[in-house]
Amino acid sequence: MINVSGNARVDGNARVYGTARVGGNVWVGGDALVFGKAQVRGDAEIFGDAQVRGEAEIYGNARVGGYARVFGKAQIFEDAVVYGTAQVRGDALVFGKARVGGDALVFGNAQIFEDARVFGNAQIFEDALVGGNVWVGGDARVYENAQVYGKAQVYGKAVVCEYARVSGDARVDGNARVGGEAEINSNKDWCFIAPDLTVYRSRCAERYEIRNGGGELVSLETLSEVQLAEFFDWFI
Repeated sequence: MINVSGNARVDGNARVYGTARVGGNVWVGGDALVFGKAQVRGDAEIFGDAQVRGEAEIYGNARVGGYARVFGKAQIFEDAVVYGTAQVRGDALVFGKARVGGDALVFGNAQIFEDARVFGNAQIFEDALVGGNVWVGGDARVYENAQVYGKAQVYGKAVVCEYARVSGDARVDGNARVGGEAEINSNKDWCFIAPDLTVYRSRCAERYEIRNGGGELVSLETLSEVQLAEFFDWFI
């Protein structure tokens, strides 16, 4: 089988083997490996000690470098970059101008797109969506059907999960947890959710539970997004 076609180049110690295919104007260099049933096409670049395997697809102007691993049926495309020791696997998609680096993990059906940045030890998984100019770093987790977009920041050991949405200029830090159907949307410079604070919106009631690090109920009200942001300003 011909693994390399078109104007594709494989340089240095890089290898393409198995039933993997590399075509178009692709460059595979350094000690990179492309194998299994992986496909790399368009103007994509695979370099450093990166590995692309399984049924993964890299295309457009995407780049995978460093010690990054892309496998399963994951797709990296458009102008996205995966670097460091990050892993993208499963059916995950990284596209737009998104960046995934450090020791970050993106898996399941998660999508990282637009100008989003995922780094550190962050994990994005299941059906989570992270887009816009978002930063997710540290040991943060975004999962289930959660969405983070706008200019929001999620870091520390914070968790955004279930059907929660964090957007605008909101900042979720420390051990804070945003879950249920909570919506945090601040148009202020900062809407800071204090460490050890949990925000949860019940699926069966139009209300939020706000608890401190000891699990004690701080407030239980029906709050608009504006009221919720004001509450946080007061709380901290």
